Amino acid sequence: MKLYYFETINPQKACAVAKYVNAPVEFVRVDLGKGENRTPAYLAINPNGKVPALEDGDTKLWEANAIMCHLARKAKSDLWPSNPEKQIDVMRWLSWNSEHFTRHAGNLYFNYIIKPKFGLGERDAKAVEEATGFVKQFGAVLDDHLASRTFLLGDHLTIADFAVSVTLPYAERIHLPLDSFKNIARWKSLLEEIPAWRDPFPAPQAQAA
Repeated sequence: MKLYYFETINPQKACAVAKYVNAPVEFVRVDLGKGENRTPAYLAINPNGKVPALEDGDTKLWEANAIMCHLARKAKSDLWPSNPEKQIDVMRWLSWNSEHFTRHAGNLYFNYIIKPKFGLGERDAKAVEEATGFVKQFGAVLDDHLASRTFLLGDHLTIADFAVSVTLPYAERIHLPLDSFKNIARWKSLLEEIPAWRDPFPAPQAQAA
């Protein structure tokens, strides 16, 4: 298997799962700054020109959530629960995150980190203000849910935790307005104890190999 990535939040989820389940993947870095995601060879793998992407034999997958599911299921890891009802609950949180929490937290990530990194212009103050308000709104939903749970689905870690928490490692840099959410803070600290989440990307020397 080959897992194509760059050091941004969507590949972060897929790389973390690959490391967590010890998947036999070859990590292939796609340098977005050099446009390597727009080459014909890469577009043949992911016609969207985005990362991450996964090649597993004849299977070509894009979208980080799908790649997380594939890697966890293939490893028979309970990151992807075997119980069908819990699988649906995982999908609920993946959908909620894409439409609500990380949709807006990701806007802050884009404005505070991606724009300056790739020279994409000044921060959009209006977009930042709007995203901050939505993060507060949906952060309250998340914090309330975590009040009686260790992880999103209860007592055990799933790919939903990796997905929903993907912007939290950058909380200070992107000014996530989460200071009043003690349950999110506790959950964030717990996830940071997991080596694969704390350090999801291959080591620099592996990238150069």
